[in-house]
Amino acid sequence: MAFKLRIWLWSTNVRSLENVVEQIRSIANKTGIRMRGPVPLPVKRLEVPVFRLPHGEGSKYWEHWEMKVHKRLIDLEADERVLRHLMRIKVPEDVYIEIKQMTG
Repeated sequence: MAFKLRIWLWSTNVRSLENVVEQIRSIANKTGIRMRGPVPLPVKRLEVPVFRLPHGEGSKYWEHWEMKVHKRLIDLEADERVLRHLMRIKVPEDVYIEIKQMTG
């Protein structure tokens, strides 16, 4: 019995994210299931301005720290066998995955 899966992936490291996407794509190609994506979603840019005081002579200034969160969306028509393969993927610590079963 086949069902639809929606996989959300996000990370601050693009290379790690693309590596996991390639593993999912290879599973889809090997098993012959239909895959839609990866759809690149807008990058979330988090910026933190930090006020730096001078040590001794000098002027005050702001330092800006930035973190970008990259996201991908994948839709699969999977069965139990494919789901077992997906659970065995090696996922780095900086990549987060959310898998939901879609109705309909």
